[in-house]
Amino acid sequence: MSFINFNLPVNRLVRSFITVCFCALMFVSNAFPAFAVTSSPTKGTDQLLGIEKEAQKAVLKDPMSMEETQKKANEGINEVQGDADSDKMKNPSNTRATSFEQQVKKAVSKIKD
Repeated sequence: MSFINFNLPVNRLVRSFITVCFCALMFVSNAFPAFAVTSSPTKGTDQLLGIEKEAQKAVLKDPMSMEETQKKANEGINEVQGDADSDKMKNPSNTRATSFEQQVKKAVSKIKD
């Protein structure tokens, strides 16, 4: 029966350790969210001034007709933005992100080697 007395403090110690680790994880995940982003945290956001200017123009004038909407939508991304700042927007051609499928293939190839 002496092992029961020894086991009780160990259980408390393990539970306390798990609780402290969980609290530390919660603190770190809330205190440093910028580290979770793939882009550089020091870079900041791109200024998409062309998009802002086109959106302000669309808000201040009368609603567009169907023909004008279609013409503007065919120019670029959508009928409000047109092609304003399309070179600054994230798309597959200008990002370094890999798809999940590519990541799995890379991990499997590492396991095989």
